[in-house]
Amino acid sequence: MSNYLFNEFNEISPAEWKQKIQVDLKGADYNETLLWKTNEGITVKPFYSKEDRTQLKSNTSNEGFKVCQSIFVEDEKKANSFALDSLNRGAKSIEFKAKSKFNHKALLDKIDTQNITIYFNLKFLESDFIIELSEFVNSKNCYFNIDIIGNLANSGNWFSNLNNDHKELERIISSTDNSICVNASIYQNAGANITQQLAYSLAHANEYLNHFGKDIINKIHFNFSVGSNYFFEIAKLKAFRILWDALLKEYNTENQKAHIYVQPSSRNKTLYDYNVNMLRTTSECMSAILGGANTVSNISYDDIFHHSNEFGERISRNQLLILQQESELANAQNYADGAYYIEAITQQLAQNALVIFKSIEQGGGFLQQLKEGTIQRKIKESADNEQEKFDSGELVLLGTNKIQNEKDLMKNDLELFPFAKTRNEKTLIQPIIQKRLAEKLEQERLSNE
Repeated sequence: MSNYLFNEFNEISPAEWKQKIQVDLKGADYNETLLWKTNEGITVKPFYSKEDRTQLKSNTSNEGFKVCQSIFVEDEKKANSFALDSLNRGAKSIEFKAKSKFNHKALLDKIDTQNITIYFNLKFLESDFIIELSEFVNSKNCYFNIDIIGNLANSGNWFSNLNNDHKELERIISSTDNSICVNASIYQNAGANITQQLAYSLAHANEYLNHFGKDIINKIHFNFSVGSNYFFEIAKLKAFRILWDALLKEYNTENQKAHIYVQPSSRNKTLYDYNVNMLRTTSECMSAILGGANTVSNISYDDIFHHSNEFGERISRNQLLILQQESELANAQNYADGAYYIEAITQQLAQNALVIFKSIEQGGGFLQQLKEGTIQRKIKESADNEQEKFDSGELVLLGTNKIQNEKDLMKNDLELFPFAKTRNEKTLIQPIIQKRLAEKLEQERLSNE
């Protein structure tokens, strides 16, 4: 029956489609009316056909994505109780965030570390503690978010200094698995466009390879944030896997799949009409899943202004469970393969990012360009361009710069300071500032409440 139905129609070429569209435009210019150019310099066409297929394959996981619950460690027993409850309610992975050392035995009590994927997002660098923690967990399912270059980019300073940080990391690498994380989320949350995010993430990882050698390849993993540009974010993750494979070939290494942990971006989240944040995170989590993320950790709708709370965390976790179980996205599949549009932009993003990556390497490498301020300047240019579009209303965040609810009051509901903080401390380099688009507008509204 399917063959018979298809045989009823004559095949139409892209040229014929374009000719038909031009007739329907009744004299309007095709290029000016229907083509649009993205911040990444990619021209998006009104239609795509099989001629746009690239046949590029991204080296994705053999397993479906894991639902992760992120937990701040302030009280080990409370964090442990929260983790066990989250696992009972459907999570298959836990991320523990900590600013200082903790009692790991109390924190991990009754957690099956052999079968549950555990991430440790540590805001400090202490090799003795990390090695002890790794030996206690004793699992290849344990990932340490240790990123000395990312810390430099984010804070403007090393943990201690360049030599000591590298020595501490070398000790950790020699005794642990999965011990280097490339925090690509920094670039997204600071306003870098997608091509820049890909190029900087690749160059960031290459700094570690240049310093420690190719033997650490299997110890590197990646932390990405995804925004609301739905199809482009799918393509971003697919393009990065292609770029990573291409880089590893230069080190004579193949078939080492990138492990990618993903969270929604904070850049487009808002204080006012905050329930819209749930719509944003749902779209972003879908992009992460369809793009081939290994682990997805959602953020709650009130993450930017409330302390962690049971209601917000439950809703955010359930968003992922609905996508996984009710939308049947649980299995490992290359869902986007064969989508002409996604394949086309995946290839263009990868090609454009490779050009930037090569220019970074020719300019002395990622660390050198950070020290010179080149990376920061490029990100700021992109962020300023995006901010101008938001301020003018061209880029819309519903409930914030369009269709505002004037009765929506927030001043008395803020438990956390939701704006980028200005630090007066001395830094070695200019830090990359992570800032939400709506901050200025929200501050003005708060001052009028």
